[in-house]
Amino acid sequence: MKKSILLWLIAFVLTVFTAIYQRMTGPTYPISGETNIYGDLVEYKLDRTHGGDGDHPIAIRMEDKSFNGLLVWKRYKTNDDWTKVEMVRQDGKLVAHLPHQPPAGKLVYHVVLQKGNKVVTLPENREVIIRFKGDVPIYFLIPHIIFIFGAMLLSARTGLEYFNDGKKFKSLTILTFIFVIIGGFIFGPIVQKYAFGAFWTGFPFGHDLTDNKILIGFIGWLLALIAVYKFKNPKRWIVFASILMFIIFLIPHSLLGSELDYNEIDSKTNSEIKSNTIE
Repeated sequence: MKKSILLWLIAFVLTVFTAIYQRMTGPTYPISGETNIYGDLVEYKLDRTHGGDGDHPIAIRMEDKSFNGLLVWKRYKTNDDWTKVEMVRQDGKLVAHLPHQPPAGKLVYHVVLQKGNKVVTLPENREVIIRFKGDVPIYFLIPHIIFIFGAMLLSARTGLEYFNDGKKFKSLTILTFIFVIIGGFIFGPIVQKYAFGAFWTGFPFGHDLTDNKILIGFIGWLLALIAVYKFKNPKRWIVFASILMFIIFLIPHSLLGSELDYNEIDSKTNSEIKSNTIE
C-alpha cells in the first residue's frame, strides 16, 4: 500500500473518531439507561434536543398497565414551579409532551414512574435538559456537515503529510482552508440562523463554543496558509494547525451553545405590561 493512501486512511479514521466522540459526549446526545421496578426491567431514552415545530414527545415503553407516569418539567434557569403532566398509555408506552419553545429555549425535566408504593425517577439523581431549535432545511444542513467534516478530514491528512515527502503541503493546505471557509463561514451561519435565529453567536457577540471552535480553526489554518506562501519550511505551522483542529473537534458538539434567557424575556414582558397599564 502506498504511503499516501495509508495516510488518507488514518485521516479518515481520525475524522470518524472525532465525529462520533463529539456527538456522544455532547449535551444534545440522549440520556439512556435502565432500572428495575418489582422485577420489571424498564429501559428509557430521554431526548436532549428538538428540531422544528410542535411539542416534544417523551415516551417510556411500559407493557405493564399497572404503572403510572408523570412528566415533570419547567423552564431552564428559572424559578418557575414544576409542571406535572400525567402520562397516557399509547401502544405499550407511557407518553406525555413537553411544550414547544422558541429557538434556543431550554426545558429541564424528568419522569416519575410509580407502581404500588414503589416510585422511581428517570433518570436517577439528575435532570434532563432539552434545547429547542428551528427546522434547518436539509439542502443547507447536508452541505454544512459535508464541508465541516471534509475540513477535518483534510486537516488531518494535511498534518499527516509531515510523514510523507511534503510535496502536497501547499495544495492540501489551500484545500483545507477552502473547506473551513465554506463549511464554517458560509453554511455554518445559515444553519445557525435557521436553528437559533442568529447568523453568529460566537466571539465577539457571544460565547457559543461551536462558533468559537470554527473561528479558532480558521485562524490556525489562516496562519498555515500564510506560512505556505511566506516561509520556505512551513510544516511546523501546518502541523500546528492540524493538531489544533483535531483538539477543537474533540470538544463536545453544541457545548455552551445558544441559550434563551427566560428571565430577560420575562423582565421585558413585565415592563411592557407595566408600561401599558400606566398608559
